[in-house]
Amino acid sequence: EVRVVESGGGSVQAGESLKLSCVTFGWTFVDSSMAWYRQAPGNECELVATASPYYADSVSGRFTVSQDNAKNTMYLQMNNLKFEDTAVYYCAVGWIFDGYPTCRKDLGFWGQGTQVTVSS
Repeated sequence: EVRVVESGGGSVQAGESLKLSCVTFGWTFVDSSMAWYRQAPGNECELVATASPYYADSVSGRFTVSQDNAKNTMYLQMNNLKFEDTAVYYCAVGWIFDGYPTCRKDLGFWGQGTQVTVSS
């Protein structure tokens, strides 16, 4: 059984930083088949970044994906956070998610999400 667990979310002020972590159990990090998605209230679930790396225009220059294969962990460093970054952030692994701009929870393995709240 594969488990994906996100952590690191929280409530911050605009301009501050957060670092999300995604650890997997039962799945070994290989190539770039990992991604971060997010869903804000009332919005469609959207691709934020992949391990290729790919970054959505809205986060490019502010967010950075990294990984530690020895720990089966992927990170999302989020700097200069904005109110519009408020969302539940999901980690997805086991598929090449580049080219999938919206959530496809039928592909790969997904975590339960971690809430990021940015106040202006």
